[in-house]
Amino acid sequence: MSGRGLARLVPLVLVLAGSLSACGDDADPSTGSTAASESPSSSPSSSPSSSPSSSGPEDESGSDDAADDTVTLELTREGDTFTPNGERVELAVGQTLVLQVTADEAGELHVHSTPEQDLAYDAGTSEHEITVDRPGVVEVESHDPDSIVLQLEVR
Repeated sequence: MSGRGLARLVPLVLVLAGSLSACGDDADPSTGSTAASESPSSSPSSSPSSSPSSSGPEDESGSDDAADDTVTLELTREGDTFTPNGERVELAVGQTLVLQVTADEAGELHVHSTPEQDLAYDAGTSEHEITVDRPGVVEVESHDPDSIVLQLEVR
């Protein structure tokens, strides 16, 4: 199988692995931050907003509420290919998305929100936060190479 074919299978493998491992994390409240980082890769459409409401004791502590409001998503750049590529991620208005970027070369992402946001990243691994305060679909794109990396559906 070619390298490009393998690169297309990586998101599927991550989704399947994340959905299997996310089930076991709900029973242990001490892994709240781990569950938050796995939820978006397993199903970005509904898991991040539905998981926090199912855990009563965590909601009372106050410190886990902030972690539950944050969605973490891994983004990989290999050459001119981004993974995920064009995936839609659902967020609530004001909810923070943490992008964990792993890149083989430096680059910049543009978040077409109001106001617009630019995220410059270096080769290696880095983290970047995005918060959108208005509902709608916001594109996160790269201009070099030209690619829509994510679509943030903010409700």
